[in-house]
Amino acid sequence: MAAPQTAMVQPAPRGMRGHVRPPGDKAISHRYALLAALADGRSDIRGYSTGGDCASTVRCLRALGVTIEETGRDTSGLQLSITGRGLGGLQPPTGLLDAGNSGSTMRMLAGILSAHPFATTMTGDDSLQRRPMRRVIVPLERMGARIGSQDGRPPLSIQGTASIQPIEFSPEVPSAQVKTAVLLAGLHANGTTTVHEPLATRDHTERALHAFGVRVEASGRSVSVKGGQRLTARALEVPGDVSSAAFWMVAAASLPGSEIVIESVGVNPTRTGIIDVLRRMGADVQVSGDERQAGEPIGSIRVRHGHLGTAVIEPADVPGVIDELPVLGALATHGGELRVTGAQELRVKESDRISALADGLRRMGADIDELPDGFHVRGHQRLRGGEVDARNDHRLAMAFAVAALGASGPTVIHDAGAAAVSYPEFFSVLESLRA
Repeated sequence: MAAPQTAMVQPAPRGMRGHVRPPGDKAISHRYALLAALADGRSDIRGYSTGGDCASTVRCLRALGVTIEETGRDTSGLQLSITGRGLGGLQPPTGLLDAGNSGSTMRMLAGILSAHPFATTMTGDDSLQRRPMRRVIVPLERMGARIGSQDGRPPLSIQGTASIQPIEFSPEVPSAQVKTAVLLAGLHANGTTTVHEPLATRDHTERALHAFGVRVEASGRSVSVKGGQRLTARALEVPGDVSSAAFWMVAAASLPGSEIVIESVGVNPTRTGIIDVLRRMGADVQVSGDERQAGEPIGSIRVRHGHLGTAVIEPADVPGVIDELPVLGALATHGGELRVTGAQELRVKESDRISALADGLRRMGADIDELPDGFHVRGHQRLRGGEVDARNDHRLAMAFAVAALGASGPTVIHDAGAAAVSYPEFFSVLESLRA
């Protein structure tokens, strides 16, 4: 069920209860599709994300000559069969590559295209064309590609090269997408490519490379890959997306009488910072299960309401919760207090998430201060509801919906359809979990 363009969310006075299986992890879905396209043979992927961003990756890969068949669909997501073209085997597209709203598609695919000896132009929607790409342009040009842009923003005109050069690179801003782009380009180089991260970011790329048979060296915050290694096709299952599960975790933590169990969800330690924050704020969170799929840990998360307290998220914490910060802001409106700093990256997401979150929550009656690099929410007063604008940002649309559950009156969310970027079924699942 597609997300409505405008949604009205009523309060949930009896709380939220039930079991839910979130959609396939968006970050892992992107990476499995990209690596399957470079592998030798046919990979079968189960649980591929139903979101629009991951559909953009599939669309771009098909335009580059990759055969991708949708063989089924169930509650875990899509089932895809991807016939890889081998390392360096992509074909020149006949037109523009459209990444839609997906910065992940554009940044990570840019790394692969930089190592192919043809010209490609990648574009996207209005939101994507405002997002910064210089952070990925700089290392890829050091490796030998030539990349044109609009003052560091899309469209990107990429002239790749078959003689891509290995580098050692230290990004100024921690970014798993930039790390991935450099490593994917480095797969095609004659030599070893290393990324030294200022802060550790999610490690899905390293785990996925290993699953496809690539040797990856990791030491501290440094990751290296030797070029020329062939990738072997695999049968893979994508775990549930913990960033999508975060909305249900916060809903359960926020509302008295609530208890939600999230099943078959990824619990990669580089992505579960939200669990620590929820516990610090007083929620009862239990994680069980120790299954692994292609090196990715999978489990169940049970969250019960607890008396909300105060938490501080500092710069070192931010990479582990960057996608969950908007909904954690919503959590604090239900009676807690949250101060976030070091999150200036939020200003260059699908929207300026700091400004848009502060504006929306304030319109609902929240006490929130906008900081240059974060925000401060004090939940000493109940929200009244109201009318808010998600600004075409999927995480804001869903965060406002979770905040609305504890308000005294209804909330109208404009641009609610943006939720389909990562979680098309969000609003129908929201209604199903009302106690």
